[in-house]
Amino acid sequence: MKIAIVGYGQMGHMIHSCAEAAGHQVVITADPMAKDASFTFTAGDSASLAAAIKESGAEGIIEFSHPSAVMANIRCLLPTGIPLVVGTTGWTDQEPEVAELAAQCGGTLMCSANFSVGVNMFYRIVEEAARLLKDYSEYDVATWEAHHIRKADSPSGTALEIARRIMNANGAKTEMVVDAFHEKPQPHQLHVSSTRSGSVPGTHTVFFDSPADTIELTHRARSREGFASGAVQAVVRLKAALNEGRLIPGKLYGMADLF
Repeated sequence: MKIAIVGYGQMGHMIHSCAEAAGHQVVITADPMAKDASFTFTAGDSASLAAAIKESGAEGIIEFSHPSAVMANIRCLLPTGIPLVVGTTGWTDQEPEVAELAAQCGGTLMCSANFSVGVNMFYRIVEEAARLLKDYSEYDVATWEAHHIRKADSPSGTALEIARRIMNANGAKTEMVVDAFHEKPQPHQLHVSSTRSGSVPGTHTVFFDSPADTIELTHRARSREGFASGAVQAVVRLKAALNEGRLIPGKLYGMADLF
C-alpha cells in the first residue's frame, strides 16, 4: 500500500519504519518543520498539503502531528477522499464538526486515542472490572497516567478514553475531574491525574480502592512501536474495509470498527 505520513516527528519516523518493515511504500512525509520530511509546507497552508498528498499517489494517510495543527490537517485532508487515520489527540470536543465535514465531502476518517492492540485490550479489561465492581459501593475508582515531557496534551487521550469507559460501566461516576482537587472529592467525581517526566512512553493505571484492599490494573508501554505498528495496521484495514464495502465513506470510525 502507498502511504502518506503527515507529521514527521518521532512518531512519524517510527510509523515510516513500521510501514516499510510491513512491506508498504511511504510515498510522502509532510511536516512544516522537520528538515528530513520529503515535503515541507508553511503551517496553515492547507492547499499545498492537500495537493502534495494527492500528487504522491497515496492510498492512505496517517496523521500524527500536534494538537494545535490537527484540525487544520483534518479539514484539508478529508476532502481528498483518501482514507485518513488520525493519531493526534486533543480534539475530541470537535468530533461533531469533523463528522459533519466527512458527511459533506464523503471523506473517511478513523481516529483513536491509542492504536496499540494491547491498550485496546486494556480498555475492555477496565470496562469489565468497572462493571463487576459497580454494585460494591465500598470500591472507589480513579485513574493515573504518565508520559514523557514532550507530550503536548494532558491528560492523554488514552486516559480520557479509559475514564469514559469507566463512567459508562459505572453509573455512580458522572463527572470527570482532570485538575488537582482543592477540596474533598465528591463520590460522583472520577479523578484522572497526569504526570509528565523524562522519557516515559506511556503508563496508564486504574485503581479500585476499598477500606480492605486495592485492585490496580496497569498498561505500561515499553516503546512507541506498538502505537506506530497499530496505526499502519489501521490504515491498511480501513482501506480494505472501504474497498470491500464493510465500511462506507463519509463517516468517522474507531478501533472497534476495524479490529
